[in-house]
Amino acid sequence: MSSRVARKPIEIPSGVGVNIKDGVVAIKGAKGELAHELHQSVSVKFEDQQILVAANKDFADADAIAGTTRAILNNNVKGVSEGFSKKLQLVGVGYRAQVAKGKDGRTVLNLTLGLSHPVVFIAPIGVELTSATVTEIEVTGVDKQLVGQAAADIRGICKGLRKPEPYKGKGIRYADEVIVLKETKKK
Repeated sequence: MSSRVARKPIEIPSGVGVNIKDGVVAIKGAKGELAHELHQSVSVKFEDQQILVAANKDFADADAIAGTTRAILNNNVKGVSEGFSKKLQLVGVGYRAQVAKGKDGRTVLNLTLGLSHPVVFIAPIGVELTSATVTEIEVTGVDKQLVGQAAADIRGICKGLRKPEPYKGKGIRYADEVIVLKETKKK
């Protein structure tokens, strides 16, 4: 049995270069460069502007690893050509966000979340934070996993105390997240 995901070839858009050497697939595009180290149970070929992933049948979990490798490489191709983005919203009275540049060039997010002190979040290398308004934050970058993790870290800031609560909907939420509000207690 082979992975249906791994069988599908990855189309390489123009302007994206692929280099496979010593078990590492390096993908370079307009937005940046990403590399992925291959597992020994997977083989990758680059021909006719396509990346082909195949499982080595000598290993027990080769099909699963081949499907995962194909998905990661596809995300890398999309990341270096288009990039990834997640949007967050701050809902609550006095909730504000300010973005600044740190001394080391990384983005620093200053959050006012109704606490006695401001909360500071320093973006990891490879992730950019922007704030169009004081209640919106956009997390962008070329690595899908890194962008998603940074957005999740911002959402779960303050040990999860500022996640959206179910009665008023206050907190930090994803822009496309739907919060089902509970009915309050009636007298």
